[in-house]
Amino acid sequence: MLGLLLLQVLASCLCLGHGEVVKSFEECSEFFYAGTTPNDALNPEKPALICQFFRNKYHFATLYDRNNRIPVYSAYKYEPSDVKKPPEWWLVEPQLIDKNIKLKEMERDKTLIEKHGITLEQIKESQAVPDDYKGLKGLDRGHLCPCGHMNSKENKMATFTLTNIVPQDTSLNNGKWRIYEHQKMQTKTKDCKSTYVVTGAVPGSDKISGDRVNRPSHIWSAACCLGENKQPKDAWGAIAENNKNRVEVISLGELEKRLTDLYGKTVTLFNNACPREQKPRP
Repeated sequence: MLGLLLLQVLASCLCLGHGEVVKSFEECSEFFYAGTTPNDALNPEKPALICQFFRNKYHFATLYDRNNRIPVYSAYKYEPSDVKKPPEWWLVEPQLIDKNIKLKEMERDKTLIEKHGITLEQIKESQAVPDDYKGLKGLDRGHLCPCGHMNSKENKMATFTLTNIVPQDTSLNNGKWRIYEHQKMQTKTKDCKSTYVVTGAVPGSDKISGDRVNRPSHIWSAACCLGENKQPKDAWGAIAENNKNRVEVISLGELEKRLTDLYGKTVTLFNNACPREQKPRP
């Protein structure tokens, strides 16, 4: 009987995701070039640092805003592939409910309620839940770390956590932002040996789901491209207002200036070695 129980526990650990809430990003520093995270200018009032862990491996890192119930940014390595997109399954983070909760595994909200005695109200206090995104008109569940930039089934599955999701304008998500994610990024990284990405959302003045979840005013992304010698050779940014189907592709330096204006604090997104001026086209 004990052996069967141990097998069930092991199977659970292998099948579920772990969204580990940490004190620093040292546990998953590999998703930041040279281990350098964006500076504190982006930090919300009640932040949560999450190393997104799934099937015994870290996949990306997220800075989460507990008050606005959206991610501030997700950081990852750009590694697209032709692996088929998995079915959508939306998960929540037990450790955002209470730091003393020992469950590290991302779980469905219904599972936490039925198997662990956690109430829906407890879950909803510090994060978004699937019901927050039901029945939306003109808005999608927008990934900051998109599954299309991941190179395995497990990587892609790990992106379907609501701690990686913001309410994104439908026309933008299905239009110019999709073109940037799937076409522009592919073109701009063709000579890169590896590319580090930080994609984020600027909190806006509107909310959805009964004023629970913030609707960002802007969606942005920054990339730092490494060459043969594993040193930065190029960098760029992209930014879009979250109510228009328009994306501006700009230099990393210009993106940091735009975010500095929006946040009212000096923003830096990457290690200083990543070029702030865009590489001129040949």
